Amino acid sequence: MQDHSTFFTRRKTKKVMLRDVGVGGDAPVTVQSMTNTKTYDIESTVKQILALEEAGCEIIRVAVPDMDSALAISEIKKQIHIPLVADVHFDYRLAIESVKQGADGLRINPGNIGSKDRIKKIVDVASERKIPIRIGVNSGSLEKDLLLKYGKPSPEALVESALRHVEILEDMNFFDIVISIKSSDVLTTVDSYRLLADKVAYPFHLGITEAGTVFSGTIKSSIGLGILLYLGIGDTIRVSLTGDPLDEVKVGYEILKSLKLKKDGVDLISCPTCGRCEINLINIAREVEKRLKDIRKPLKVAVMGCAVNGPGEAREADVGLAGGKNKVAIFKKGEIIKSVPEERAVEELMEEIRKMII
Repeated sequence: MQDHSTFFTRRKTKKVMLRDVGVGGDAPVTVQSMTNTKTYDIESTVKQILALEEAGCEIIRVAVPDMDSALAISEIKKQIHIPLVADVHFDYRLAIESVKQGADGLRINPGNIGSKDRIKKIVDVASERKIPIRIGVNSGSLEKDLLLKYGKPSPEALVESALRHVEILEDMNFFDIVISIKSSDVLTTVDSYRLLADKVAYPFHLGITEAGTVFSGTIKSSIGLGILLYLGIGDTIRVSLTGDPLDEVKVGYEILKSLKLKKDGVDLISCPTCGRCEINLINIAREVEKRLKDIRKPLKVAVMGCAVNGPGEAREADVGLAGGKNKVAIFKKGEIIKSVPEERAVEELMEEIRKMII
């Protein structure tokens, strides 16, 4: 079996810590998301974060548009188990209060915070508490002078903006920096990160901003993030989707698993069906996927439509099923171990899986 990890080398970066979770350096690539609740609604925000934790979210970000949201952070932190990053724009006082309330990291755009004196106040508090700052550059909020210089939010313009903000923090002797440099255009995003990767050694947060709905956003994010991660670029990812944040985490995990950057959880493979299929494979595959969602043990499961080719095509799977005429064959490592009626397919497969994860 070929070792695909030799195809790419992870970019060497500084490692920063969000509480007990590393970003960059030798730390694994992490999956994060952002709540869409009102942060000051502590009960709703905690409920959503706990559900995201259950799905595998490793870092959570919350919007802090007002002081009530900043003040809620300490209570939220008491009830969750993963690092929390406060997302602040414009008002430096909100960033300072978020840190005082226990935020594990900040996401700011130094360019929209205002004077360097205000940025210095944020940096001083972050330095004192030893928390990192993520500089977030987006194509939609590029500085006017850079738009004038480059004519559009090109990769060169985005990179110059990012370097400008990095310099502000470095001049204040602050180096616990993470950078994101996002566009809604996949190729602009990829080119921007590739260009910036040659200029700094800070860890990168990857994402395609305003990627779209679960359908289109998943495609854009999978392509953009997949390209960058394959090139060894990227230390933490968020799949930005117009939908339930749970979908962001699920898609993020699948992206990392497909590149062998995450090894926990089930890798489900299933065939697209064809005229040879004589069972309701689509429904079976959906039900199997639903039942496997909470399993964290590394396992490759196959759901195949053809009893002739299925076991052979999925011989690298740990366990699986392949359809016959109104019945299915259950197999392990490509060898058929029993044949069961179609209506028992899911139960029999899950029984074999349970034996393997005990």
